[in-house]
Amino acid sequence: MIEFHLDHRSGVATYLQLVHQVKQALRLGTLRPGDKLPTAREVVDALAINPNTVLKAYRELEREGLVAGRPGLGTFVQRSIGGARLADQAALRRDLDAWVRRARTAGLDRDDMETLFSMAMVDCFREDTA
Repeated sequence: MIEFHLDHRSGVATYLQLVHQVKQALRLGTLRPGDKLPTAREVVDALAINPNTVLKAYRELEREGLVAGRPGLGTFVQRSIGGARLADQAALRRDLDAWVRRARTAGLDRDDMETLFSMAMVDCFREDTA
């Protein structure tokens, strides 16, 4: 089961942080179709947030077709997201870890790396649409 965490300094709305964490877990394969999400009460108790915030996040995930609520049973994952198999993701992650280490050795800080990575993604997806 997923365990939510909040970053109060991120500037991202709390409900969106929950949505993003579910999507990340789906992409990484840590959540799979059929898995149950924590109840709103469990999330409220763990994070000390308003129940409506959790319900808003779960409604957004339902709207996107990622989860479905079953009255009296809970909220369950309907489908996964992510294009690569888990084995492929692991190999790509190793390559990315090596790239980050090389970038740090070259003197880049986090913001430098994020900018460089974002530029590469923009260029790559621009090529795909051309």
